[in-house]
Amino acid sequence: MSAIERLVVVTLFEGVDLLDVTGPPEVFALLRREMDGGTDGGTGYRVVLTAATMGAVTTSAGVRVLPDATFEEVSGRSIDTLIVPGSVEVDDQRRVHALTDPDVVDWVRRLAGRARRTASVCVGAHILAAAGLLDGRRATTHWSTAQQLAADFPAVEVDADPIFIRDGGVWTGAGITACLDLSLALVAEDFGEAVALRVARQLVMYLKRPGGQSQFSVPIEPVSTTRRMDDLRHYITRNITADLTVAELAGHAHVGERQLTRIFRTELGMTPAAYVEAARVEVARNRLESTDDSLERVATTCGFNTTDTLIRAFRRRLDTTPTEYRNRFRHSG
Repeated sequence: MSAIERLVVVTLFEGVDLLDVTGPPEVFALLRREMDGGTDGGTGYRVVLTAATMGAVTTSAGVRVLPDATFEEVSGRSIDTLIVPGSVEVDDQRRVHALTDPDVVDWVRRLAGRARRTASVCVGAHILAAAGLLDGRRATTHWSTAQQLAADFPAVEVDADPIFIRDGGVWTGAGITACLDLSLALVAEDFGEAVALRVARQLVMYLKRPGGQSQFSVPIEPVSTTRRMDDLRHYITRNITADLTVAELAGHAHVGERQLTRIFRTELGMTPAAYVEAARVEVARNRLESTDDSLERVATTCGFNTTDTLIRAFRRRLDTTPTEYRNRFRHSG
């Protein structure tokens, strides 16, 4: 067992997302297993779950978690990494809102001052922002609350696309399972990519979904509020190889072209052409991950027609090429 351990403090509070809390410690536990008896000569982590009191905390999944220490007890210690998970509520229209408890925000602000680095998981970014830790920084969060983060905290440069972002000593992660990607990145920073790769293999994960990897998939874009838009999206999916011009889509929806463009901007915040391209990229991603089709075949079956068009779309949407994407995410077997 390593003689020196880095103190990782994870904050707990009522309603916290369970995987936000348990994901990073699982990564760090596997790190210890990979390093014990090895030749890396590194050090491991000691994870401490903290809360306002020593009472059990009920997570959003209904699972109760016992803290190891109180916020007060760790506030005088030197912290290597402070990890801040999040919590949400869903209204009667199924809209998701991130929650921030003022007392938790105050403690996070104090603990961050004792930490070498601070990382939020998923909507925990809202807590960091409320604590003033993201002012002037670039940050991400779960796609469902990105607009809320930008509206509530104008001093934060919100980028809803990457699965995690590092800005100085502050890291922010996106969707819930992205906590594993972020944790692997922390391990790689501390102990090198060779060790992180061994941990990733134990998790049956790729070491690098890079920070620039998009967290978006077309099917999980914000839900449409009108039946007409839902019908248009299904129509695009069913006819992905067709010539989906504005005129074609307007004709299907029985509206004018200008009205169609307004509908897309209002409902989805993008033009019809941008949505069609995003839908085609999503289909192409799935084919690249699950088939051995040539790039020419992928382009044809996804409506891009040429490989050059496919490559340009991937660079715009994912900041990578189809070949690079396949090399990272191709499903073996």
